[in-house]
Amino acid sequence: MRPKLIDRVPAAWRATLLKWGFNLYPSYRATGGRVVHISRDLDRIKVVLPYSWKTRNPAGALFGGSLYAFTDPMFAMLLALQLGNDVIVWDKAGSIRYKRPGRSHLFADFHIPVERVEAIRREVLEKGESTPTFCIELKDRHGVAHVELEKTVYVATKAFYKSKLAARAQADGDDLSLPPPEVLEQLDRADAAPPQPPLPRARRRAA
Repeated sequence: MRPKLIDRVPAAWRATLLKWGFNLYPSYRATGGRVVHISRDLDRIKVVLPYSWKTRNPAGALFGGSLYAFTDPMFAMLLALQLGNDVIVWDKAGSIRYKRPGRSHLFADFHIPVERVEAIRREVLEKGESTPTFCIELKDRHGVAHVELEKTVYVATKAFYKSKLAARAQADGDDLSLPPPEVLEQLDRADAAPPQPPLPRARRRAA
């Protein structure tokens, strides 16, 4: 879901905060990948997987686990940033196809066009949920594609999502396509929490 701290800082700082948040977060840092750019309006994320001893497999190519993991959250994050706080966003499915071994840095440029975002927003408002699928290629510095990735993301309004979790609980079954029921408590706490004021802008000291 959309990071809570994003809405508490001035708009001009958000891209930088998100970039450093990714690169310092332990689970993302462990993938070996790095976020190198986030656009100011938060609709584009560029990442790189460096070719190094940390990311190579025994055959001398980039490790497949790193290739998948360093791209894993990006489409879900872009949708959460663009759709706002009234929806929940989860990764639902993913697949990876290796076209050729990676023996250099590989790059990916994640972007969801405004028209696609608005189409997803309309579907969520009409049906309560949506499961869009996105594709991206990982390329070297010469533009040669080495990997193809496909990601499916689950998007729903909070009200629809809560009702779906409640129905699952009543049915006394396990729908593995949904996150665990404990998330319902987190959603209730988030709705009940008072809004936080924005952080004050830094003041310049007089010369």
